[in-house]
Amino acid sequence: MIDEKGNLYIADAMIALGILFIAMLMLNSLVSLPNPTYSDISHDSKNAQDIMEILSGKVDFEDKTFLNYITHILKENKNSKKSVQEVSQICDDKFAEFKIDNYRFIESNHLNSKVLASSGDFTKADSVSVATRNFDGYSYTLYVW
Repeated sequence: MIDEKGNLYIADAMIALGILFIAMLMLNSLVSLPNPTYSDISHDSKNAQDIMEILSGKVDFEDKTFLNYITHILKENKNSKKSVQEVSQICDDKFAEFKIDNYRFIESNHLNSKVLASSGDFTKADSVSVATRNFDGYSYTLYVW
């Protein structure tokens, strides 16, 4: 009373279930693969631009920006030594908030590339990310490495 056709259907179903199980395992392994991470170089290249965007963005409803604030101090005091020192201290405090290890922030138009804030050894920089913003005749450049 053993039906040979029934055995073939059961064997066919077992093979189909085995193939389905293998396909599900392969799909699961593809889904669980980690996304490729971008290199540190491309991440650093955005770093200076991101920080400079924050510095040039509006921080309150009076449309004041960080660059506006330091430019006002320099311009009001006619780029005096005291105003440059005050701006340098403000910049050091601001960059300390960002927790950046290696950076250099300069003004290159009125102050002849005077370094306003710096941390780290620029001569040992391997890959440098640069962003520049101009505000009211002053040109600020940020180097991050």
